[in-house]
Amino acid sequence: MSDHPILGQLVLGYSPMITRERLPIATRVTVFPERRDAVPDPQALLRALMTVWPDPASEDAISLTLRPLAPGSRGGASSPSAAALAPTKATPLSLNIASESWLCAMFALKLPPHVMLEVPAFMVADPAHGPALHALHEAGSVLIVKGRPVGELPLDLLPCFRYSLIDAGEDRRQNAATPEGVVRSISHIQVGVRTRADLDAAFARGAVAVLGWPLEDELAVAGSKAAGADIAVVTELIKRVDQEEPIERLEAVLKNDPQLAFRLIRYLNTAAFGLSIEVSSFQHAMLMLGYQKLKRWLALLLVSACKDPAMKPAMFAAVRRGLLMEELVRATSDTEMRGEMFICGVFSLLDRMLGQPFSELFQSVPVPERVHQALVNGAGPYHPYLVLAQALEQGVRSDIRDAADQSFLGLAEVNTALLRALAAAQELD
Repeated sequence: MSDHPILGQLVLGYSPMITRERLPIATRVTVFPERRDAVPDPQALLRALMTVWPDPASEDAISLTLRPLAPGSRGGASSPSAAALAPTKATPLSLNIASESWLCAMFALKLPPHVMLEVPAFMVADPAHGPALHALHEAGSVLIVKGRPVGELPLDLLPCFRYSLIDAGEDRRQNAATPEGVVRSISHIQVGVRTRADLDAAFARGAVAVLGWPLEDELAVAGSKAAGADIAVVTELIKRVDQEEPIERLEAVLKNDPQLAFRLIRYLNTAAFGLSIEVSSFQHAMLMLGYQKLKRWLALLLVSACKDPAMKPAMFAAVRRGLLMEELVRATSDTEMRGEMFICGVFSLLDRMLGQPFSELFQSVPVPERVHQALVNGAGPYHPYLVLAQALEQGVRSDIRDAADQSFLGLAEVNTALLRALAAAQELD
């Protein structure tokens, strides 16, 4: 990905589209040109993004389908407004291009069918863009109308849009037939979802998905029964690995939870881990990895051990943060630092998933001192990278630029790290 010069000319952010089942079903990438007067190069942008979301004609195809909700499920029967996004092989891509000139240039391209293009409502209402939007629709492109229009949109353009993006602060448009009998409702995706209550409310209103990570709830401290058996097993393993106990003792602990052992082996055999041979057992994994590398995958297991379905978005966010923070320092020769940055990102939402403040959690789960500084004190050398990871999730241009500067990273480095992390996350999903 480092051979894409366009990545040094853009500010990228990302967020997921999350389904009723609390699973990311697509990734939204927001694109800000670094220079507003720059000549658009949409082909270069698309080539860079296709390294993560390849053309569906390839063997690792990515596609998007609509799956009606089962009768009796929340949201109603299988009407278009109650349809749910469903994956086939991997997550599709939604492009939010925050530049009218760049978006107009994108209109001229033939987009792969798994790429959804967001078009602001004011541009849809402009007759000058009608022919281009019709051509995209006829070519099979998936279009999303973004924002509430000031007036009615052209009737002939409504069939060109599969979804609309509606902010949570606005009432969703109700079904209303025109005198000609044309239904003006478009299945909607809710924007501006910040909390679990927002998430529930969005689906109650009939959203097919929500956009963003619902991570802004107050920390709900769980009772003593919150930690399940598998969490206890992983915590015990982390302690023993930290003390570098013999492999036989570690394996004895893992045998108490065969399902956990299976998940560990599955993680290690993903392409994201990059082993040249398949790992077949825990002992084999230890021989291949050693104690330091094993810690990172135990961190993943601890995050994924949370059984609360509402915490699935947090789990996916944590994994992406870990991969991203590791990629942000990929250029350094300090392997210990890369491993600790991964753990810092993965553990950054552990307080919410397990219902305990970090200061208490880390009394039972040993973490490196620099990770402790970042998560407990909001300080230390890793904290600027954590702030950058959070800024990339929020997708605010100025915040991303400021956080990149505080981390002493250029745009090309940040964007390359982001795309590599998102590619690796798809392997782990």
